[in-house]
Amino acid sequence: MTRSSSEPRAAAQVAGTAAFSKFMHLLQLVADSKEPLTVPELSKLSGYPRPTVYRTVAALTAEGLLEMGPVTGHLVLGPRLISLANRSWGRSELRLASMEDLKRLRDVTGETVHLAVFNANNMVYIDKLESPSAVQMSSRIGTNVPLHSTSVGKAYLAALSEADCDGLLGALPEEFTKFTENTIGTKMALRAQLMEIRKRGWSMDDEEIEPGICCFGAAIFGRDGKPVAAVSVSTLRFRHTEDIEVAYVKPLLEACASITRRVSETPASLASFAL
Repeated sequence: MTRSSSEPRAAAQVAGTAAFSKFMHLLQLVADSKEPLTVPELSKLSGYPRPTVYRTVAALTAEGLLEMGPVTGHLVLGPRLISLANRSWGRSELRLASMEDLKRLRDVTGETVHLAVFNANNMVYIDKLESPSAVQMSSRIGTNVPLHSTSVGKAYLAALSEADCDGLLGALPEEFTKFTENTIGTKMALRAQLMEIRKRGWSMDDEEIEPGICCFGAAIFGRDGKPVAAVSVSTLRFRHTEDIEVAYVKPLLEACASITRRVSETPASLASFAL
């Protein structure tokens, strides 16, 4: 049988895609880990053979995408990757469209503000404006956070059409990881809460991911009426004002409505924006 001239190219493309996916998977594990990882730890976490991880890490290190501690062997994101990420955040159309309103929201509430987009069954922060308070949040840009226990995640889910929401929830486990006593534990409980969020138009993380921290969230919509992102206002429980709707929810909803208008006025639709 004569072999098509396109077959070697197709095989190379598949091999290249697999290698790229492996690179990205290892980078994501290093980025998401709360503590720096060693190569053996990364191998165990990824499920890849240790020699494969060593070779991949060597390639990523050579390109400046990872750095390895000379003494500890701990892996951290490299300077080239951080530089690329900073350029990405700085040029993001959604981030630029939101900047003015996010600053106003931070100043009006006096609290930390996050902008997040959907990413692989999580939400990822693409912007963060710190509270002027001396006490600040530990979150950072680039962090992936769960859908079920965050205000941005629940706001995004509630803003989806029923069909899209059901499809996304179908990919989640029936029982969720509990970070605190307040974390929603089941898909059934989450569905019930999403119904309430749709009625009132905003979501809440009531100390569900970190004790002592409460967040209020709402969605940003694209030209097609689908959610493209979510915004949250995060505050410490001990400095909560009694009237949360006046202090946090009203300015949050005004900011999201303003960003939605600005997004709809941009030349290119951001309706499908996601990582």
